[in-house]
Amino acid sequence: MKDRNFIVALSAIVIVLCCVGLISSDNKISVEELLRRISAGLTIRGEPAVFDQALQFDARVLESLENYMSADSGDVSRTVLGDGPALNGPTVQTKYGVLKGLILDKGYVFYGIPFADPPVGARRWKPPNPVTPWKGVYDATLPRPACMQACSGPISDQCPAKVSEDCLYLNIFVPLDIDFISPLLKPLPVMVWIHGGDFIAGSASKPLYDGRFISNFTHTVVVSIEYRLGAFGFLVSGKNPKASATGNYGIQDQQAALLWVQQNIAVFGGDPNRVTIFGESAGAQSVSLHLMMQSSQPLFRQAVFQSLPFSIPLKTRHDALKLGKQFSKLANCTVKDWACLQALSSQEVLAAQVKAASKIVNPFRFLEMFETWGPYVDGVLIKEQAVTAFQKGHWQKEKPVLLGTTSEEGVIFVYGVFTKPVSAMECTVYTTAIFKQRALRILHKYIPLYQDKDHRAMLAQIVTDYVFLCPSRRAARAAAESGGAVWKYVFDHGMADHRVWSGLSFCYGHACHGAELPFLFNSAAVANFSLTQPERLLANRVLCYWGGFAHGEEPASHAEQTPFCRQQRPPAWPRYSQTSSWLLMNLTIRSHAQAGSRDQLCDFWDKLGVY
Repeated sequence: MKDRNFIVALSAIVIVLCCVGLISSDNKISVEELLRRISAGLTIRGEPAVFDQALQFDARVLESLENYMSADSGDVSRTVLGDGPALNGPTVQTKYGVLKGLILDKGYVFYGIPFADPPVGARRWKPPNPVTPWKGVYDATLPRPACMQACSGPISDQCPAKVSEDCLYLNIFVPLDIDFISPLLKPLPVMVWIHGGDFIAGSASKPLYDGRFISNFTHTVVVSIEYRLGAFGFLVSGKNPKASATGNYGIQDQQAALLWVQQNIAVFGGDPNRVTIFGESAGAQSVSLHLMMQSSQPLFRQAVFQSLPFSIPLKTRHDALKLGKQFSKLANCTVKDWACLQALSSQEVLAAQVKAASKIVNPFRFLEMFETWGPYVDGVLIKEQAVTAFQKGHWQKEKPVLLGTTSEEGVIFVYGVFTKPVSAMECTVYTTAIFKQRALRILHKYIPLYQDKDHRAMLAQIVTDYVFLCPSRRAARAAAESGGAVWKYVFDHGMADHRVWSGLSFCYGHACHGAELPFLFNSAAVANFSLTQPERLLANRVLCYWGGFAHGEEPASHAEQTPFCRQQRPPAWPRYSQTSSWLLMNLTIRSHAQAGSRDQLCDFWDKLGVY
């Protein structure tokens, strides 16, 4: 009742302020629209926008890729090479059949390997089924479609070229010095990448995620995986798995891919006993879930999560079913009419998914705006919120963890929503709408730190601290105090080449959400940007830290580093613990260990009890 009265009072204040013009009309945005657009911002610019400009393919590969991309999206075949001249690439025998890959600059590449049967027809909204073995030589020389996603509007320039319900594929990148004929005396560590995108967008085959450079420079086998998104991956319409959608299929897809890696990665030179999973944003949330899920325990050895939005809660079953009912209604079905839901076309599912996301908005329950579609606490696969699990020690504590954020996560979301300056009055209204009774304490804490009349910088810092930085610190400390091996970082460099942000001038010179990705993947060679000489050194060190973690559990381990990484001379990265004064690594041009990051503000947020 107290919250309800508060919301009514706040609504009256907002109406009055709007009527008398105290909320600036420059931005022309309501509280509800603000929250909707902040949510969209997670998808629109969840990472740097890089586009493929320089990938060099064999002419025959390019021709087959063009033919493949021109095919109808519903006709996705498991292409088998015929009797014509074989492409120049390695051939491997997996548990499910023979496949042939590519030789490219800096690595062997195997694109579009199926790790499960297509989740189409009667298999839509079902757990992934082990892939059916094939005869002949499977063509792993071209990327397969990404999973279904809305490729229109403000995110269309970043959409995959091809989407389909038949999308459960993975890519593998192997160093060039691997001999596929003679087995390795010591197999290589494996790094499995889980992409982000708010659980409604993204692709494993994005040029930004080209794994050749990490693989070749750090001597690891890199795998990138697809998983079902949006309503296709997370619809909940009931409890009976035979006659309803029970959700969390996208997470089960990830498990299926990890199981495939366990069964097959040895033939690519990888060690199934040394698998590191890593991801950013929604991908980082996925990584954290696998650390909590006992069914994922045997599938990997250690984990990296980058820019994990700990403060965004997973849905309850009640909320997930509420969304499912809204989706069904918009699809002209009832939530209990399983035949109707199964008969929907891919485009009809996608249309209802988009409409349902806009209908579910409650402007006074801010965090419901984020990740409308995504994992939910089902009580079986996922039993609790990630931030709670880490605080209580309900995770696989024996596994080393590397985690961190960028220093300015919130910039891309706040400036993406507010295109013009935000007044003190606007700032107060929106902060109150989000944090309710705690808003006054938050404003008192932050307002003295920002003297500019434009309050966007303050709002951006609040988003950074509240959603990303401080809950990550709390989880890291809890993990360390429970005996876990933890390494923590903050990425604090704004790239000199502004093209990486595709015209988003507010990220020029800033370490926005996803700023570390071009450095981690060192993917400038296949994208539309360049690195300065100091930035190349930073990129080399970042990928060597991640590779060192995969090799020896410690990111600065030199014992098993490649000659390339030893040449980079990365500064020592101490383990995150109270005995080390909670030292973390500041990843910037002059990377160094430092004692904490915005600790006073994080102490404040911890005591506030909002995550």
